[in-house]
Order: sequence, then structure tokens, then C-alpha cells
Amino acid sequence: MTLLVIAKEPVPGRVKTRLTPPYTPVQAAALAEAALADTLAAVSAAPAARRVLVLAGRPGRWLPAGFEVVPQRGGGLDERLANAFADVGGPAVLVGMDTPQVTPAQLMRAAWSLDDGDAVFGPAADGGFWLLGLRRPDPRLLLGVPMSRPDTGACQRARLRGLRVTTLETLTDVDTAADAARVADRAPGTRFAATLAAIGRAGDAAPVPVRGGAR
Repeated sequence: MTLLVIAKEPVPGRVKTRLTPPYTPVQAAALAEAALADTLAAVSAAPAARRVLVLAGRPGRWLPAGFEVVPQRGGGLDERLANAFADVGGPAVLVGMDTPQVTPAQLMRAAWSLDDGDAVFGPAADGGFWLLGLRRPDPRLLLGVPMSRPDTGACQRARLRGLRVTTLETLTDVDTAADAARVADRAPGTRFAATLAAIGRAGDAAPVPVRGGAR
């Protein structure tokens, strides 16, 4: 089983732009880096034959040992997702960098569901999806799916029609400041929550209701 993480290098002004304002581009990039580090830590702790980071940009200090790094290929996100699966073959489970609250147990459940199923789908609260797993990746399952829309998840599920699909719990993607506060509150032991709290303590952004420290 391969676990994939698709991500952007956390460069100010290029990631988490919907967090600005209230956060500065540097703060938004710090939150993106923390979210990515949490995601990679969860993947590191989950059993897998391969762990692959599909990256737009260059690796940094946030990348732990044990990951292969391959570049993202394609224009739209649908192409980049399809190519990520194609580059590693199947079965594979792919997750993004926007859900720092993801746990190794959730990833393990996703991987195990492909032992006797065809696909696994993790819906996001905004109508998208935070995880997709395919036992036999096929570009036709992804190409042409409209991304970053309220109906993205529904469109992706429609592509999986006829397959045996396991649906995971709904998670919140971190896109806005309200999302960030909600995720940090529900996952107080993450690096993401600690980073958000530190930004709040610095007084440079709107207060955020978080608890806890770094994982």
C-alpha cells in the first residue's frame, strides 16, 4: 500500500492565501507548514509500503525521513491528482495538506478498506474531499472533475459510482480563518494548533480560540 500526500511548498504568498487577512502571508505560510508537518507525521506513523510526497516546490525542514518526493505534474488539480496516482500505481491512498487533524488510525482504516473494496472517500465539510483511495487507479476516475467548488465531492463520488466505496468521516479543510480556529480547537495537540496559538499570542492577528500545544 502506498500513502500519498499532495502538497505545495509553504512559501509566503503562494499558500493559504484565503487566510490573508486576517493573517499575513508569512503567518499563513507558517500555518501551512505546520499543517503539512502534522499530515506528514500522521502518514509516517501509519503502516505503508511506500510514503510519497507529491510536491509543488522544494522539500524543506518539515519533511521527515522515509518519504519519496516526486513533482506534481499537470495543469489543473484533477490532472495533478490523476498523475499522482499514475506515478505510483495502485493501490494507493492520497491525502492533502489541509487537514492537520488527520490521524494514523484514519489513514490505516482507509488503507485497509482497499483490501476488499475498490475505493475509499473522505468528504470535506466544504463539499470537497480530504482523502481519496483507489485500489486500481484509473485517470478517468479523476480527469474532468471540477475542483475547489461546493459540488467537487459530489462530482468525485459520481465518478466512483459502480465501485465498492468506503466513506470516511467528514473533516474540515483549513481554508479560512474560521476553519483554522475550528480545526485547532478540535485537534489541540497538533503543531497547527500550537502555531495558531502562537500567532494569536503575538497579537498580530485576530484572536483564535485554541487549546493545547505541539504534538
